Formats: sequence, structure tokens, C-alpha cells
Amino acid sequence: MWLVAVVGMPLMLASMVAAAQSPVGRWKTIDDETGRVKSIVEITQAANGTLSGRVAQVLQSDRGPNPVCDKCSGTRRNQPITGMTILWDLKPDGSEWSGGTILDPANGKTYKSKAKMLDANRIGVSGCIAFICREQVWQRE
Repeated sequence: MWLVAVVGMPLMLASMVAAAQSPVGRWKTIDDETGRVKSIVEITQAANGTLSGRVAQVLQSDRGPNPVCDKCSGTRRNQPITGMTILWDLKPDGSEWSGGTILDPANGKTYKSKAKMLDANRIGVSGCIAFICREQVWQRE
């Protein structure tokens, strides 16, 4: 019986650490210039393992309390940013997620995207054009 406990405990702890390192959850996006929290993004994981993120709440906006994506094109044009999916199709890639797309509602542009857990409470989310990437660090809510 003690052998089960000795072998089982490390496995249980490892699974708890892995769960704590999951990007699934609610994240505070931080403005690069002001350091203020701009929004809450909820990241979910589909059955196929891909991640997506939608804006659950806009907390800070230069365009009022209920901003719309006026610079977006297609079906997102002039739609409320709250509730909008801004991150999609991130696929597991070792210790990161890559191959996805991220939308910047401020300018309506989409970028190739990748993400990695920095620790249990911080995730680095990048938008890339060619080989140039810009990373934002989001904090777990």
C-alpha cells in the first residue's frame, strides 16, 4: 500500500502542476504603455486541443464603455468587442501553443499568434508579422 502512495503522490502532484499551468481561464490584458488592465479575455480549449479566447469584459477603452470594432472588416465590423473572439486556432506545440490567429480590436488587424505559459499566473501572448513578434503578458484573473 505504501508503494502506491509513494509512486502515486508524485504523479498526482505532477498532474496538479500541469493543470495549474493550463492557459484555460480568465486573463487580464495589460496596456503596454500605461500598465492598466484593459480587458478580461476568457481562454477555452476545444475537444481537439486548440485554444480560443473571447473578450469577456472591456474595462478600459478610449472609445467609451461599450466599444465596437469599427476598424474590423467582414462580420466583425462594427460589432461589440465584448463577447468577440479575438484569439483562435492555437494548437499545442510542445510547451507552447502556435499556429493561431489574434485580432487587435484597436486597429482591426489580425496577426499570426502563439502563446506560452510563463508561470501559473502569467501567459505570454504574441502577435507576429513574418518573423517579427510582439508579446503581451496577461495575468490570470
